[in-house]
Amino acid sequence: MKRNGLSKAIKLVLVGTLAGGLAACGGGGSGSSGSGSVSGNAEGTSVGAVTGFGSVYVNGTRFETDGSVTSDDGIEREDQLEKGMVLKVKGSWDSRGQGQASDIRYDDTLRGPLAGASWDSVAATGELQLLGQTVALTNQTVFRGATPDTLAANPTGYRVRVSGWRLDDGSFRASYVGARAIGMDFDDDNEVELEGVVQNLDELARTFTINGFKVDYQLATGDDGFDPDDLSNGMTVEVEGYLQGATLMAREIDDEDDLFDDNDDVEISGDIYDYDSTARTFRINGVLVQIDGDTDFDDISAGSLQDGVFVKVEGDYRNGVLLADEIEGREGDAELDGQIEEIDLSNELLVVSGIRVQLTANTLIDDDDDDDRRNRVDDINAFTVGDYVEVEGRQRADYLEAFTIEREDGDDDDDFELEARVDALGSNSVTFMNLEILQGNFSLAGVRVGDEVEAEYRKTTGGEYELAEDLDD
Repeated sequence: MKRNGLSKAIKLVLVGTLAGGLAACGGGGSGSSGSGSVSGNAEGTSVGAVTGFGSVYVNGTRFETDGSVTSDDGIEREDQLEKGMVLKVKGSWDSRGQGQASDIRYDDTLRGPLAGASWDSVAATGELQLLGQTVALTNQTVFRGATPDTLAANPTGYRVRVSGWRLDDGSFRASYVGARAIGMDFDDDNEVELEGVVQNLDELARTFTINGFKVDYQLATGDDGFDPDDLSNGMTVEVEGYLQGATLMAREIDDEDDLFDDNDDVEISGDIYDYDSTARTFRINGVLVQIDGDTDFDDISAGSLQDGVFVKVEGDYRNGVLLADEIEGREGDAELDGQIEEIDLSNELLVVSGIRVQLTANTLIDDDDDDDRRNRVDDINAFTVGDYVEVEGRQRADYLEAFTIEREDGDDDDDFELEARVDALGSNSVTFMNLEILQGNFSLAGVRVGDEVEAEYRKTTGGEYELAEDLDD
């Protein structure tokens, strides 16, 4: 499928029920964390990426806040947050997707000058290199301050802050990339930040490495009560400081605290690593997850669990282990590039090139080149018939559940593009999610129900849809 080089998104799926209309979105602005109450069935910690504002949407819950954010990285207010930033939210939430935040915390995963960058605008994938680390970029990454094409064209001209997930091999996958031209600093006392596992510790020289990058901690102090003398190989730490050549001169070091309190109700999303099918365990962002016979699976099977799969886990945190009550698959399996034909605001439903597209509290909505920080209600209200959009999500029986939707400036032609499973075949047509597309002058030979294909199609003057070229499997 043709892709836009500015695609930005996060793999996110529905939590609880579908959003029940704009009234359920809660309107614009932030509430007070001390005002109002939530008829909740969970109280604990939610860790995930921001998908919308008014107040803050994380893991499908709209958390009312008092507008404050706790961070060591120069972010103190909710209005400084961006979509895609991974937050730790303490509070309560219910099955309707309404929550009350008592504390919101943000921490950069990486921060520093770029050494290299690449971007394939067709595949919508790429990489960043900074501080000796590799950061994967995908069409699920939100970019602010510079597009991925711009970063790839002139990587050494930018500093970035990255919020994302650490992977099993020590590399990272970016959920958010904020860029600033060299000479324009972030609002933080320290030039760089790096997190990872301590290796090659030399207590005499006061040095160690993180995934091959040297750290000198002779002048470092501990943060949050941590003593640098307690460093040991295998410990996961966060280091902040400045660069001296190819060495990170540490000013502050902190060990990676447990994300959660004991006996917390917990939800967290991220990439699986260290999966052990015999022990029925895996890790997400350093958190050990235990599966048992009572674990429910939604949009994923137990047999599909493996390293690199993106999931959301809900459960109870006890003695350093997250006991999984439910594991949800968060991998999209369908993509659509088309034009909005109908809008049902009350049900948050769009018809895009004949496909019903359902928005949810987890849908990330973004615009080409639009850095505006609108709340979610305004995001939805901004859609108009005729807009061109890219949608990624989960294929349902008769609709596409949108994980991400990005408004585009326009299209080069009148054709639409769809990647999805074939639901039905007729004598002269193929059907996806209740949309029948006539074969026209093209052959359907060899295509079977259940095949994953790419379809390029158009709308006829008679209001029907027909293929514009052969299906591509």
